[in-house]
Amino acid sequence: MEWFVNTLRQYPELAIFLTLGLGYFVGKLKLGKVALGAVTGTLLVGVLVGQLGITISPNVKSVFFLMFLFAVGYGVGPQFFRGLKSDGLPQVVFAIILCLACLFSTFLAVKILGFDIGSAAGLLSGACTISAVIGVATDTINQLSVSAAQKVSFINHIPVAYAVTYIFGTAGSAWFLSSIGPKLLRVDLAAECRKLEEKMGAGQSEPGVVSAYQQIVARAYQVTNAKFINKTIGEFESGFIADPNSLRIFVERIRQGGKIMEPDPSIIIQQGDVLVLAARRELLVKLENENAIGPEVDDRELLDFPAESLDVVITNKAIAGRTLKEIAESDVAGNGRGVFLRKLMRGGHEMPVTLGSKVDRGDVLTIAGAKRDVERAAKILGYADRPTDMTDMVFVGIGILLGGLIGALSIKVGKVPLSLSTSGGALIMGLVFGWLRSVHPTFGRIPAPALWMMNNVGLTTFIAVVGISSGPGFVAGLKEAGLMLFFAGIFVTIMPFVVGILMGKYVFKMNAGIILGACAGARTTTAALGAIQDVAKSKIPALGYTVTYAVGNTLLIIWGVVIVVMLA
Repeated sequence: MEWFVNTLRQYPELAIFLTLGLGYFVGKLKLGKVALGAVTGTLLVGVLVGQLGITISPNVKSVFFLMFLFAVGYGVGPQFFRGLKSDGLPQVVFAIILCLACLFSTFLAVKILGFDIGSAAGLLSGACTISAVIGVATDTINQLSVSAAQKVSFINHIPVAYAVTYIFGTAGSAWFLSSIGPKLLRVDLAAECRKLEEKMGAGQSEPGVVSAYQQIVARAYQVTNAKFINKTIGEFESGFIADPNSLRIFVERIRQGGKIMEPDPSIIIQQGDVLVLAARRELLVKLENENAIGPEVDDRELLDFPAESLDVVITNKAIAGRTLKEIAESDVAGNGRGVFLRKLMRGGHEMPVTLGSKVDRGDVLTIAGAKRDVERAAKILGYADRPTDMTDMVFVGIGILLGGLIGALSIKVGKVPLSLSTSGGALIMGLVFGWLRSVHPTFGRIPAPALWMMNNVGLTTFIAVVGISSGPGFVAGLKEAGLMLFFAGIFVTIMPFVVGILMGKYVFKMNAGIILGACAGARTTTAALGAIQDVAKSKIPALGYTVTYAVGNTLLIIWGVVIVVMLA
């Protein structure tokens, strides 16, 4: 054991990996139905490892923290700038109000209970589940005109307050918004979301729109129904579209006189032709049961054509801001022949697919169909985001450098030097670069696994170093103010939600599902969004989540600087 401890002291990098490994393991453990989470688990393990007296260079946590913040900004940048446009402005204002409620709830609790600056920053960070506050608050404390010993004391109190308040900040948010929120709004959440879905056109059968949850299939049928003989392929397809109670159906290939042909709208269908039809499964089953076309045949050669499912980033200005119904009825629809929409993603979250769903620049549509049709539609919609494992490190490196240089600039407010800090600068530049990527997706790609690594491992490595470094003073601080911190955390967690729910209902007059989704977004608590959607039995709450999440993720991190300055 002595050899093991001495080895960790001699090679502190090993202590970091020990903390990460055990931290992620502990993070999977559950208290009831709620897991501790990787961040909390890593912090607690880091505190234990820190009791061994291990010294780690602060440069290590700085590097990983900058990487994490750039990734955060990169991920939410498109939604952040989209929210600044007129149609997203109400949600931006809503998020700002809720974030201000978080800041002033913390300030009020600190003033009443007499906590110091470090405990205040940790309280804000844990109760509002915004771990990045630990880093920016630490940077700001280091700029204060106080003694070195006082700075160390403040900084050591941050993780104590964070650990005490974080668990309720996560679990309490999910419980309050999903269980208490609908009661405060006095609504049946599932019914309210269902009403909005109907208003937006969910469940209607419309050309050009297919639910993301429906399976698309291609099957071959021999034409025996005289209704379709001597009709062109174009007339055949439009006959289904003309029926308002039907769905889209496309001829993908045709075997005529033993010869396989690609589907030209002018080709005339003859008796005995075999058509490959692509449509939603339930439509083809319905047609088969009614023997509407003819018997199904197993023509492997005819059915063996290249099909593709492709993610496409929307960049076309003519499409951005329009609903799926408007797109289906526009000239663009002709270029989308043979293409089905499987999924709509925004900011990493799946959006409900309805006739009234709006498509914005930076959204990712998953489209499927014959390869030739998908490729044609992708050129119209925007940029084909094909899978790759390559990260544009030129983009990442320059982005973090520019952000750090901007953040290093400072001005004095009274006697307090005020700056974004290198961490704040990295966040802002991440927002800008993420937006640039959505507008010009030909450069700056960070694949999802790499972004996860930067985001999650960047943060947990930073937290691991914080825990190891503050370990010796953690236990004493917890004994000193643990219970009062816990109750203060409950207040800071819940009060902003009460403000948000009341403002959303009486001032912004939003749909109940969107109000609760916006509360979860502004407080950056994805766990709460999942709980709300479970109760709502709908993805409608996600419509209020993305813009507010982008604003909340930015403002709450900046509050790490503001709370220190307010109390300095």
